[in-house]
Amino acid sequence: MNRVIQGRLLKLAAVFLFLQTLIITLAPAVRLRTWEVDYRWSQWLALLAWGLFAVLVHLFISSRLPDVDPYLFPAAALLSGWGILTVWRLDAGFGARQALWLLVVMIVFVFGLGLPTTLEFLRKYKYLLLSGGLLLTALTLIFGTNPAGYGPRLWLGCCGVYFQPSEPLKLLLVAYLAAYLADKLPVKLSAFPLIYPTLLVSGIAILLLLFQRDLGTASIFVALYTVIIYLATGRRRTILISAVILIFMGFAGYYLVDIIRLRLDSWSNPWSDPVGDSYQIIQSILAIANGGLEGRGPGLGSPALVPVAISDFIFAALAEETGLIGTVGLIAIFGMILIRGLRAALFAPDMFRRLLAGGVTAYFGIQALLIIGGNLRLLPLTGVTLPFLSYGGSSLLTSFIGVLILMLISNHLEEEPAPLPKPQPYFALGIFLSLGLFTAALANGWWAVVRGPDLLTRPDNPRRMIEDSYVPRGILFDRTNAPINTTEGETGSYTRVYKYPDLAAVVGYNHPIYSQSGLEASLDEYLRGLRGNPSTIIWWNHLLYGMAPEGLDVRLSLDLSLQSRADEMMLGHRGAVILLNAQTGEIYVMSSHPTFNPSHLNEIGARLNKDPNKPLINRAVQGLYPIGAMIEPFEQALYGNKTLTEDELQTVYETFGFKRAPLLRIQAAGPVTDSENNLHISPLQAALASAALSNHGSAPAPRIAMAVNTPNEGWVVLPALGTPFEALQAPAADGTAQALRVSGQNYWAHLGYAESEESPVTWFITGTLPNWQASPLVVVVALEENNAPLAQRIGQELLVDALSP
Repeated sequence: MNRVIQGRLLKLAAVFLFLQTLIITLAPAVRLRTWEVDYRWSQWLALLAWGLFAVLVHLFISSRLPDVDPYLFPAAALLSGWGILTVWRLDAGFGARQALWLLVVMIVFVFGLGLPTTLEFLRKYKYLLLSGGLLLTALTLIFGTNPAGYGPRLWLGCCGVYFQPSEPLKLLLVAYLAAYLADKLPVKLSAFPLIYPTLLVSGIAILLLLFQRDLGTASIFVALYTVIIYLATGRRRTILISAVILIFMGFAGYYLVDIIRLRLDSWSNPWSDPVGDSYQIIQSILAIANGGLEGRGPGLGSPALVPVAISDFIFAALAEETGLIGTVGLIAIFGMILIRGLRAALFAPDMFRRLLAGGVTAYFGIQALLIIGGNLRLLPLTGVTLPFLSYGGSSLLTSFIGVLILMLISNHLEEEPAPLPKPQPYFALGIFLSLGLFTAALANGWWAVVRGPDLLTRPDNPRRMIEDSYVPRGILFDRTNAPINTTEGETGSYTRVYKYPDLAAVVGYNHPIYSQSGLEASLDEYLRGLRGNPSTIIWWNHLLYGMAPEGLDVRLSLDLSLQSRADEMMLGHRGAVILLNAQTGEIYVMSSHPTFNPSHLNEIGARLNKDPNKPLINRAVQGLYPIGAMIEPFEQALYGNKTLTEDELQTVYETFGFKRAPLLRIQAAGPVTDSENNLHISPLQAALASAALSNHGSAPAPRIAMAVNTPNEGWVVLPALGTPFEALQAPAADGTAQALRVSGQNYWAHLGYAESEESPVTWFITGTLPNWQASPLVVVVALEENNAPLAQRIGQELLVDALSP
């Protein structure tokens, strides 16, 4: 019966891996959305190697271990195949090496199946085996190397073949402790005489690892030692003592070892340095968030953005491409291995095999929790491998030897389980490991589902820009449907093209290095197709392509003909110009100078932040200027020509909206007061207040994004975010505008000055008279210089052009 169950489970594993391989093969066609691509075929060799391994080992198990636990090998085989395919998908060279190691594992495993199930040789030669492991580990201090060419020298070998002695040393320590305690427990010694020899030997092993600066493996040794002593004696104080030791090791490592200090700092506060020391963990979290619930699909994510994705961060790589569903399944498979391992321990025929099975199970559980917890930021990064999945021949071989030990122990045909007076330690171990896996699953869900949508909008998430090269982004049009920002190219090489670069500070840019700004950032969900499309289309594209659907076009209120006129007059000057429909709030012109060409960000991007002229700032909505004499018309509208008290001045500010930031689909700055109690406002605030004088006392809600072109309903109007407000009674507003009327013209105007720490400011505000029969308009000019003639010329000529299109 066991043979049948094991065979069926291996068939299910084979089907899963076959589908995984097939999807990876087709991934280029899916990503480029065409059949004319270079398909990935090489990973089929990995599947072939896995199939040979699974079939051959299954046949030998069936003939040699008829009563073996039928779940252990299929679970381990599935994880190993999944790992090899993931490694191969990330780096075919390393994947091929891992497949060769799997064939080595097959030979060792088949040979091991012939060993006696009593495992007496481990008990008999415990000192020799552990001494050999310690000696090999000690040799790395002299002859150690690192296959990467840098970092800790934890390997022995050369010529492309390397072996990490600390991996099998874990199992050798477990075997030594199980054998020693099984021999000594019947003697009934007191606690210290019982464990001091084990403490000495384990201490030597831990010291060796500390000299290697391999704190992750040293922590596993401490944990394994604690678990086995606890399983053997049932004394809880060993857990407390070991916890103190681990905390001490952490503190000592923090102050003595640079890499440990960096890892602990990155764990405690990764967001403080997302592109520096915390880059690994931040990219791991972003990969998990990018996977979401169902994942991007095998071969369709960007897990290679996470450093060392084939080893330390293979869990994050799997999470990005298989999502929460896949990683919960992975955690469940580990849970099954742990449950079956503890079952083998509870039903073991003698104390030695019971402790050995418990120790091996603890090894799988602790190491899996350390690396999964590190990827999820539940624990500091330790640099250990994820059993069966991570790249590394030593780790793969050690993991399967551990499974082999559990299988040999589980194969007891006629032997009765040894008496177990105190089963509580084994139940406690099972509960602890189960809670650890459950916590990991919850943390995975937190990053993937709860925090995922917000994390994916972070500017340090390069996956968004990678997606932009495969999915066309929506076009930004002006009010006459003239393109401002558009996308050109073909799938896999789409690029953003800026047709009117003088608007860079306003409409912004979408760049792989410098992220986003302006309307490109605030309208990103529409332009990326994540908003405005039916949820079914978004879901289908995510499921099939692992990406968003095509972006939606957005029409702006800007008028490029008027915008170009304002930019032409502002050339060579610093400041901002706004032309606003005083009734609807539509912004026809939003000019900010100096500006830059976003097409050349690769060359000039690094200099822009340091430019003293601050071209990145949209001065029209983010520039704050002292209000100065520009306030005079608004004071007169409320109080006449009297000198105002401070309270009356504050009332003017409140009445005309100078004390609150405008709500607009672009980042706008709020007012500030300087050290001398002078109010600083943006040109947009001045324009909204001025609109009240041309619109019978009513100030509109500003609008710049007018409509989005949806697939089902066509152009859909985007409502204003703010609400209009009544600043004045109509007679007062109309009277003030008439008082400011320019002689012989159908508009009013006011010129004001202000002084700031950086430069003088010239304000010019103008607008149509209340009896104007067409749409009421206002213009605001703010120049960072004392230049009244220029300010008047810009404002008046722009208004006249707008009134006579």
